[in-house]
Amino acid sequence: MTDQVVAVTGAASGIGRATVELFAERGHKVVAVDVAKRGLDELAERDGVVSLVGDVAAEETNAELAALALRTFGRLDTVVLNAGIGGAGPLESPGSVERFDRILSVNVRGVVLGIRAALPALRASGGGSIVVTSSVSGLHGDPGTWAYNVSKAAVINLVRATAIDYAVENIRVNAIAPGGTATALTAGVIAHPTLGPAVTERIPQRRWADPREQAEVIWFLASPAASYVTGVTVPVDGGLTANSGLLLPPAVPGGEPR
Repeated sequence: MTDQVVAVTGAASGIGRATVELFAERGHKVVAVDVAKRGLDELAERDGVVSLVGDVAAEETNAELAALALRTFGRLDTVVLNAGIGGAGPLESPGSVERFDRILSVNVRGVVLGIRAALPALRASGGGSIVVTSSVSGLHGDPGTWAYNVSKAAVINLVRATAIDYAVENIRVNAIAPGGTATALTAGVIAHPTLGPAVTERIPQRRWADPREQAEVIWFLASPAASYVTGVTVPVDGGLTANSGLLLPPAVPGGEPR
């Protein structure tokens, strides 16, 4: 895996930023895309990283993503569609449908547009890899976050369907489903005096992931080591989804479940 050209959306912070940094450290060229210009400017100071400010829900942003990769580096090998937003609140609350529309626009439409825009460039490279950031919230339901749950579940089936459609062209499509990860999106939960510890207690590894740990799995899915892997969603969650939820994990190895 040498001299790859990688595009990453949602690149200014969290998992996206960790992904840009990892690929850049390992000698690859990166197109970093986000709505947050300040975070992108910091990344663009690295060798081999160029930035694009834009909303992934807009078709022109995705078109420019592919065009910028080709114009700057001459090819595109991997696309990491990581951009996403959260959202909470009762379904019946005022403005809930409008929030739902925006969440779907970024989390689902943005992935659809990203895949479509990348396909011609990936074909021209003889194939490539698309990795999407879903969530464990797309595998199960969470209280009060129905819109986010819907969006991340939609992404998982989109990955399956597009993986089937483009496998014959050597274009692989996979996803990660992060569990609790220490990002700006989760900072409020982690800092909450009761909610933070309660969530941590439900994770068998008893800790939240570092964004770099998510980026390493993205790296694997993009690499030749995963050349026969397509259409899958890999939970990266410290064992969270391995638990049925009926009982909390034991506090220590060999301990009694509580």
